[in-house]
Amino acid sequence: MVDAIVTGAGGFLGRRLVRRLEQAGFDVLALDRSHGDISEEQVWRELPAARTLFHLAGRTFVPDSWSQVPSFMAANVLGTQHALSWCKRHKAKLVFASAYIYGVPNRLPIHESDPVRPNNPYALSKHLAEQLCEFAATYEQIPVVVLRLFNIYGSGQRPEFLIPTLLNQIRTKQEIEVLDLSPRRDYIFVEDVLSAFAKAMDVVEGYHCINIGSGMSYSVQEIIDILQEAAGTALPVVSSCTVRRNEIPDVRADITRARAVLGWRPEWDLPAGIRAMMKES
Repeated sequence: MVDAIVTGAGGFLGRRLVRRLEQAGFDVLALDRSHGDISEEQVWRELPAARTLFHLAGRTFVPDSWSQVPSFMAANVLGTQHALSWCKRHKAKLVFASAYIYGVPNRLPIHESDPVRPNNPYALSKHLAEQLCEFAATYEQIPVVVLRLFNIYGSGQRPEFLIPTLLNQIRTKQEIEVLDLSPRRDYIFVEDVLSAFAKAMDVVEGYHCINIGSGMSYSVQEIIDILQEAAGTALPVVSSCTVRRNEIPDVRADITRARAVLGWRPEWDLPAGIRAMMKES
C-alpha cells in the first residue's frame, strides 16, 4: 500500500503536489494521462491500494467547456465516481480538487453555505462531482475533503489563463491588451494551495467542503499594475471594454472554514506570489 495516489499528476498543480508529498517523505503514486482515461473503469481497477487519493485529474479550461460538454462531463463527473468507487474498495480517503461554482454571489466574502449557481459547463461538472462526493461520504462512509479552489496562479500554468497571458504580453509586446479591466477575482498562489492539500490528509472522517482562496479580490487593472511594478515596465494598457459571456463582477472567498477544519491560511500575498512566479518563469 502506498501513502497517496495523485491523479492529474502531469498537470500544473499535480506535478507540484507529487513533489511536495515526496519531499515530506510520503510514498506517492503519480497517475497521469499515460496511464489512461480516468473516465474508463479499467484505469481504476489497475491501481494499488492507498491511504489517500488526491483527485486532481479532469478538464479545466472554462472556454473549452462550452464546446466540449460531453468530454468535461465524462472526465469530471464519471471520473470522480470512479475515484469514489476505488476509495470504497480500498477504504481510502478522497481529497477532491473542485473549483469556484457559486456563479454571481449574493454577498462577499462567499461562504461555503452560500447558493451554488454554476454558470458554465465546467462549473456544472464540478458541482455534480461534489454531489457525488457528498453522497458517498454520507451513505458509504467515505471520508471526503472537497477543496473549492478559487483563482490559482503560479509558474507553469497554462498560458491561456489571465496572469500568464498578461505576463507574456509584458515580456514580448509594446502594449497590454485586455477585454475588460473591471472584473475582480480572488487569486491564490499555488504554494498556498499545495499546503491546503497537504493539510487535508489529516482530516480522518466525514464530508468537508472548503473554500481555498486568499480572502481578497483584485481587478484586472490591479493585476496589471502589480505585474508591471514587478517587471519594472510601464507599458500602455488597451481595453476593448468587452464583457465576457456570463461575467461575474467580483469574487472573494470566506476562508473561515479552512482555518477551522484544516488549520490553514494563505501565507503569500499577491505581489509576493507574482514576484516568486516571475523568478521561476
